[in-house]
Amino acid sequence: MNAVTRAGLPLPRGEREARMAWSRITEPERSQAAVALIDEYGAEEAFARVAAGRAEGADRLQPRLAVLDLERDLHVLERIGARVLIPGDDEWPSGLDDLAVPPHCLWVRGPLHAGEACQRSVAVVGARSATSYGETTASDLAAGLCDRGFTVVSGAAFGIDAAAHRGALAVDGSTIAVLAGGVERPYPVAHRQLIDRIAEVGLVVSEVPPGSAPTKHRFLSRNRIIATATQGTLVVEAGLRSGSLSTANRALQHHRVLAAVPGPVTSMVSAGCHEYIRDRGAILVTDAAEAAEAVGQLGRDLAPAKRGPEKAGDDLDAAEAMVLAALPVRRPASVATLVLQTTLGDRELVACLGRLEVRRLAQRDGQGWRKATALRAGVGGGA
Repeated sequence: MNAVTRAGLPLPRGEREARMAWSRITEPERSQAAVALIDEYGAEEAFARVAAGRAEGADRLQPRLAVLDLERDLHVLERIGARVLIPGDDEWPSGLDDLAVPPHCLWVRGPLHAGEACQRSVAVVGARSATSYGETTASDLAAGLCDRGFTVVSGAAFGIDAAAHRGALAVDGSTIAVLAGGVERPYPVAHRQLIDRIAEVGLVVSEVPPGSAPTKHRFLSRNRIIATATQGTLVVEAGLRSGSLSTANRALQHHRVLAAVPGPVTSMVSAGCHEYIRDRGAILVTDAAEAAEAVGQLGRDLAPAKRGPEKAGDDLDAAEAMVLAALPVRRPASVATLVLQTTLGDRELVACLGRLEVRRLAQRDGQGWRKATALRAGVGGGA
């Protein structure tokens, strides 16, 4: 490694190291010029031009170039058991290629194959200050989606994010946490155990290098990864100014499915969900089957039709239903009385009574008829 930067540090060797270096000297989504330069020359040559001061804007990157130490980053990767993914890798989530300013690379921890996991995946996001209703719903939805073969992707934040990850882990499902800081720097710190568990069985991902602090603009930038690496985004709870709506907007901008869970109409924590259902085209979902149908494959993930409880007599024709409704519960009614009440002819009425008797909905009582004993609670609203 003979070539060096103007600060005397070695230049990266090859595309992977070059992209690692680019992620160290630029900020997420603020590197349009770098992306254009990489597209023209490739990551390695583009970096060499910047290091030599032969590219537009190179002077602005000199402070970070001066402290760039790829050898240190490679040692950190080895120490924490992480790896670096770059565009073109088999493991690269292909949805990220839709971004105008995609990540230069992804720093990842965990055994999950990122590319395969993201092929059938759902982002589950929502409010940090979630209600117990929201957290329970997020956990149940995540578990149900995992049971249906989906990977649950979220940001490991308080509230809905954490509930979604925990729901996935509870059923041994696949889950990915996308962080705004370095992959070895759990944030929030209170979720260290959760994030470490995800790294053990799933995947922890970041586009910023190890040691990077989570800052406000990095949170917003990481949302575009959550939204585009997945097939769709499900918002469980979100206020009108919730940060999770940034992920929802990114999903819409990149033509991903957007779904939302309704909450009580009086709940401001669900006001953002209601707004997106009403005005932004979000699909209303209430359970994992509906979420899978919204985001999944046609014909494979169809949710079963919902029906209310079935009651005896639901499938009667109009005449039979009329006769059943006219039958008294206790004192039997004669055929003549029933003719008056239903306006049916004698023969049609008797035929209906016969069919109702066969189905154990009506029974003879002396010279008259009444509802069968099992229906005395009043099926059909009888007398």
